[in-house]
Amino acid sequence: MKNVSGNRKGRPGAVRSGRKGNKQVGSGGQGAQALEGRKPTPKAEDRPYHPAGKRKAAKERFDAARSRHGASSSPQNRTGRPPQRKTDDSELVTGRNSVLEALRTKTPSTTLYVAARIEVDDRVKEILTLANHRGVPIMEIMRPELDRITGHDSVHQGVALKVPAYEYAVAEDLVERAFSRDQVPLIVALDGITDPRNLGAIIRSTAAFGGHGVIVPQRRSVGVTASAWKTSAGAAARTPVAMAPNLTQTLKSLKSMGLFVLGLDGDGDVQLDALELADRPIVIVVGSEGKGLSRLVTETCDAIVSIPISSATESLNAGIAASVTLWEVARRRRAE
Repeated sequence: MKNVSGNRKGRPGAVRSGRKGNKQVGSGGQGAQALEGRKPTPKAEDRPYHPAGKRKAAKERFDAARSRHGASSSPQNRTGRPPQRKTDDSELVTGRNSVLEALRTKTPSTTLYVAARIEVDDRVKEILTLANHRGVPIMEIMRPELDRITGHDSVHQGVALKVPAYEYAVAEDLVERAFSRDQVPLIVALDGITDPRNLGAIIRSTAAFGGHGVIVPQRRSVGVTASAWKTSAGAAARTPVAMAPNLTQTLKSLKSMGLFVLGLDGDGDVQLDALELADRPIVIVVGSEGKGLSRLVTETCDAIVSIPISSATESLNAGIAASVTLWEVARRRRAE
């Protein structure tokens, strides 16, 4: 029989043996240590990436920030003036409710356009009275001309107000203002919302449920345009909107001030009706309908919240989702 003991190369299952006469070297106890296993699994709240760990970390941030803000009596501008989006020098606010609210809140205005032979109601009377008192020039123009300058798809209801480009607030100032009033901050941040009607609806809901402001990113996001003004039904005049150069960094800055960041997503780790953070300072982040929350924003959130709905095939648009969440937070705060 042919001796193949010295030619084991390529042989399936062959094991290289040590040289004859050499003693087999052991593991030195390393195998025994490996068999002991790892240390006991940390508690959920001690794991930084677990939802319970994020809640614990956020609570610690809040407790630390609470003492700092307790002595604060006035908002401080932490980052200077916000960046201004490159827009036209002016915007047209259309619709009787929007125009009336802009004049009531003394929004800077340059011209009031009124359609000829307009049907005068109480709102139109107050619009004309406020414009006269504030010295805003009133121009009566034919309805086709008003249609042209406001856009043929705009429902202007016979009135339009020319206002300067929107001046954005600073995100940190929204929180400082709430703390200075001894109120629990409630902020809404938008991640990838491009429809001005959604922005207007969210601004309106924020004002209705006691929110302190809305944050929009500088890039890839809608700004406060005339369409957003109209959808907000004038709420944009009394609800500040801040612009964030970088949304993720802004959220981290707000977290350092003691706020909890809650993202809205259909696959959240906690359902809205089981949310335990409603009475804390919070930022509600709303993503776009198609893409949802971005990865970096999701990683920044302390919790991802989902809204329970009856059918898995249905979904809520950004404006409705924000409204439902704001209502639930306001309800829980009233109960407290």
